[in-house]
Amino acid sequence: MQHLFSTTRNTSEMFNVNTIIWDWNGTLLNDIDVSIESINELLSNRNLPILTKEKYRDVFGFPIIDYYQRIGFDFAKESFDIPARQYIESYKKNYNKATLHKNANTLLEYYNTRGYKQLILSASEINMLREQISGHSISHFFNEIAGLSDIYAASKALLGIRTLENLGISPLQACLIGDTTHDFEVAQEIGCHCILINGGHHSDKKLRQTGVSVLEEIKDIRKLLV
Repeated sequence: MQHLFSTTRNTSEMFNVNTIIWDWNGTLLNDIDVSIESINELLSNRNLPILTKEKYRDVFGFPIIDYYQRIGFDFAKESFDIPARQYIESYKKNYNKATLHKNANTLLEYYNTRGYKQLILSASEINMLREQISGHSISHFFNEIAGLSDIYAASKALLGIRTLENLGISPLQACLIGDTTHDFEVAQEIGCHCILINGGHHSDKKLRQTGVSVLEEIKDIRKLLV
């Protein structure tokens, strides 16, 4: 079954899509406070300036190693592997504090009943990703849960391309929904449509620089994807 997708980018063009590719962290899972708490623990331990939520949303990005360098980590003094592992350890201690964004569960059920294929595409390590999704009792909504094989968040786009190929889904029939400019970049590399949502890991200003539709809340997706 295909469905009509409309974009608000000064056009009334409609797309036939049958697949939603959901980003996880920041899009379905509201984990920004947990993420800031975890990175600030590492920064504090190195006597580096901690991040406010506003600052975090402006500096966070991919590749993760570049983001770490922007906020003061010196990889001439220590290997990137050290803070990368420390961050995951801190995040794992606290991620049970994170909840799904309001209306996320309702949306997943809505699109499930409408016959959409739904996928998770995440730069998170796959075992942690599956554990988190299972903990929120939403695994049954997804045709595929795709995460990386390590903790370094390196190649989300390639993972997305391979996942669609394995499922026999054309990128033109898919829409990626995310909360960062990186999700937009991933969608471009995959060749699929994209919607971005505020309230995650990037500021509204950064999201709007992409030129794609930016929505205030996840429930607003139904205005564009029916």
